Amino acid sequence: MPKISQKGTSMPESPIRKLVPYAEIAKKKGHKVYHLNIGQPDIKTPDVALNAVKNANIEILEYSHSAGFDSYREKLSAYYKNQNLPINKEDIIITTGGSEALLFALGSTMDVNDEIIIPEPFYANYNGFSVASGVKVVPVISNIDSGFALPPIEDFEKLITSKTKAILICNPGNPTGYLYSQDEINQLAAIVKKHDLFLIADEVYREFTYDGFKHHSIMNVSGLENYAIMIDSVSKRFSMCGARIGCIVSKNKEVMATAMKFAQARLSPPTYAQIASEAALETPQSYFDEVITEYKERRDILVNELNKIDGVKVAVPKGAFYCIAKLPIKNANDFAQWLLEKFDLNGETVMVAPAAGFYSSPNVGLDEVRIAYVLKKEDLIKSVEILREALNVYNK
Repeated sequence: MPKISQKGTSMPESPIRKLVPYAEIAKKKGHKVYHLNIGQPDIKTPDVALNAVKNANIEILEYSHSAGFDSYREKLSAYYKNQNLPINKEDIIITTGGSEALLFALGSTMDVNDEIIIPEPFYANYNGFSVASGVKVVPVISNIDSGFALPPIEDFEKLITSKTKAILICNPGNPTGYLYSQDEINQLAAIVKKHDLFLIADEVYREFTYDGFKHHSIMNVSGLENYAIMIDSVSKRFSMCGARIGCIVSKNKEVMATAMKFAQARLSPPTYAQIASEAALETPQSYFDEVITEYKERRDILVNELNKIDGVKVAVPKGAFYCIAKLPIKNANDFAQWLLEKFDLNGETVMVAPAAGFYSSPNVGLDEVRIAYVLKKEDLIKSVEILREALNVYNK
């Protein structure tokens, strides 16, 4: 029998989706499962985006330009400039989700066995994208006690070798909800310039910031033009995860010319999804104001309720819609599976994402879970109530 590739064997399993079969079994038993495990917002997609697809009068579903619709890139540039980001149309290539943008970024800047430094815990797919690209992830650990702030810059410096090509951050962060300060962005800018590295920033949660904190983009740092690569997406901003539209953005002309070769090889991003995404840019500010208010209220309720449980520690997120909670257990993988397989409270249970899957360092985050506060407030209260009772039973 032919053998599977080493690359395929090394591909990590999704820490979020590997528990799905257990959730399906729980549902077959008639149990209601509260999904705290995945960042699928329950916020309605803007009508302007949905209507644009419904009203599209297309007789031939043609390829678009490999870089995406000219009109969409034009409007996207205007959107960024409105956010004080000096991004022009030619600095943008539309991709099939932020995922493809990350693959283009890695493919354009790294060779097999090159290294990328990432503060952990990090978005689990960074591991997968790196394995698929033959790139080695070098983690630098942040911790719950600092709220997952940027590790000391000396920790990065110690890890830089001749194979290091880039530092990758998620800002605001998935899975931590941490939002980098201007000072932290400046420190990263200084180190990549000093060592001639790329700084790749996944900024897909840019709009979701709380408590008066502001988002600081790497595209706004003077002198970083040839080092900065930004990843973006419509998935969370407009609650359009299924559209699979993102973009790679850089002022570095060589990077963009190289990324364009990858874009041409996959022909073009999807037409209907681009129509929806272009129209979504007309979404009124009131939509975002309501969404941010809603998420802040959800965050506050979730954190307050979690803090009432003995032995639970939670880092208060400043952005995105995730938090990491440290639980009074030894193994969150076992606990998460047990919740679905063997526990219910009045026919209801919860699904969480074990946080070890967001680390590449072995045996780190074993007692942590990621919780996405993408459910309505009453469901979050109910979920934490179930979690509290579950911990009591599990620890007995």
